[in-house]
Amino acid sequence: MKLRNNFFGFKFIRVYNKQSLFIKYMSVSLVIVFFGFLVLGTILTVVITNYWTNEKIRTLENRADSVGNFLVEKILSNSPIDSSTTYYIDSYDMDAIQHTLELFARDTDTDIFVTKINGEAFIIQSNERIFYESTITLPDIVTQTLISGSYSGTGKLGGIYKSDRFIVARPLSYRRGTVEGDIGVVIVTASGKDITSFTDMILRIFILSAVASLALSILAISIFSYNMVKPLKQMAKAAKQFGKGDFSVRVKETTNDEIGELAVAFNNMADSLASSETIRKSFIANVSHELKTPMTTIAGFIDGILDGTISPEKHSYYLHIVSGEVKRLSRLVQSMLNLSRIDNGELKINYNRFDLLTILVTTVITYEQEIDKRNIEVKGLDSISPKFVYGDKDLIHQVVYNLIENAVKFTDEGGYIEFGIRENSEATVFRIKNSGQGIRKEELSLIFDRFYKTDKSRSKDKKGLGLGLYLVRSIIHLHGGEIKADSVYGEYAVFEFSLPKKQDKKNM
Repeated sequence: MKLRNNFFGFKFIRVYNKQSLFIKYMSVSLVIVFFGFLVLGTILTVVITNYWTNEKIRTLENRADSVGNFLVEKILSNSPIDSSTTYYIDSYDMDAIQHTLELFARDTDTDIFVTKINGEAFIIQSNERIFYESTITLPDIVTQTLISGSYSGTGKLGGIYKSDRFIVARPLSYRRGTVEGDIGVVIVTASGKDITSFTDMILRIFILSAVASLALSILAISIFSYNMVKPLKQMAKAAKQFGKGDFSVRVKETTNDEIGELAVAFNNMADSLASSETIRKSFIANVSHELKTPMTTIAGFIDGILDGTISPEKHSYYLHIVSGEVKRLSRLVQSMLNLSRIDNGELKINYNRFDLLTILVTTVITYEQEIDKRNIEVKGLDSISPKFVYGDKDLIHQVVYNLIENAVKFTDEGGYIEFGIRENSEATVFRIKNSGQGIRKEELSLIFDRFYKTDKSRSKDKKGLGLGLYLVRSIIHLHGGEIKADSVYGEYAVFEFSLPKKQDKKNM
């Protein structure tokens, strides 16, 4: 029993350990989710940043085109119509143009450079007022713009700026009649601080959201795990107590979820173990008593015969008592052996065809003296015809013997025992009914349990172990039959068992 209890203890400890693994898995999942959140935020930030960058570049391109168109229109409108004329940006008065560009730069928060073809800046319009030299040369960007027709990107504009800016350049191209060419280049730049700030803000939002989500998840999981682990810890502790033989510990049933169901099942198991332990102790005490009493009786009578205390004329009388006690010990040992064989699945059925009536009559004759002594009336025996059945003759004899023994034992003085054997299309049914106190209704479902003894039987059957009806049911079930009991308390008790007519040929 102790090993069995340790098994339950280890089982619940394993459940607790699995719960700890669950917490570890949840923690790992949270970390994965957290980093997944960061990756998603980073990807989304990159996508949004690229979108904003492209939009910024397109906006600057539109502004550069607007400035270029404005300048070319002004230059051409102030020039004579001559197809052979070559136009130069520095050949015109730019005061009015520069004033317009100043308003444009201030309105759009950009810097505007208008350069000659050689890259020398002719007009510089900056909102930040960082340029003090009137001449700035930007040959690389100008050359690239004149060759490719446009330029866009980011950079420091040849070291003019201390930090990267968005840069867009467009050639100032003219066409008048058959004459066309490039006057110069217009360059528009804008700060990237707003996009950088926006990117930083998005990253901060995602990081703060991820940290907040992780913190809330950890808090929720901690509360959930504590509520889940607490009863499991109690169960593990109780299981350890079971391993020490203490079955009084119970777990509080506080929830209606799976843990609550587990607590209910655990407490039911504890009740079952406690009941089994009580029955086991009672069984050991009963077996000890059953073995000690007849052995004491046998030893006493034999010693009395050997030392002459019992006179020779009474030897036969006391030897018959010794013989009865030996037979009682033999039945007890046989019952225990059969019980062990049934539990281990080792009891084999030796099928034979035999007369059930013969076994019934033989057993009744065995109890003839007790029946006459208590003035018990036997009914129905003379009206039964031979009934042949298939089964293990010795085991069925034990079934009949146990049922008749119980009937004789619990029949009231001057009462009756009634027998009956009938057949139907499927089985042969044996029936035995006896008058007396009978069995309480609430105990009918328990009387076939191992070691169970009714309250009334304790007063009349102090020597019983509560194994007789358990063995009867087990033997009948091995034969494929059924057994049932009925009673009206204070009047009678009835037992019936059936043996199937059709058996597997391999077993016959």
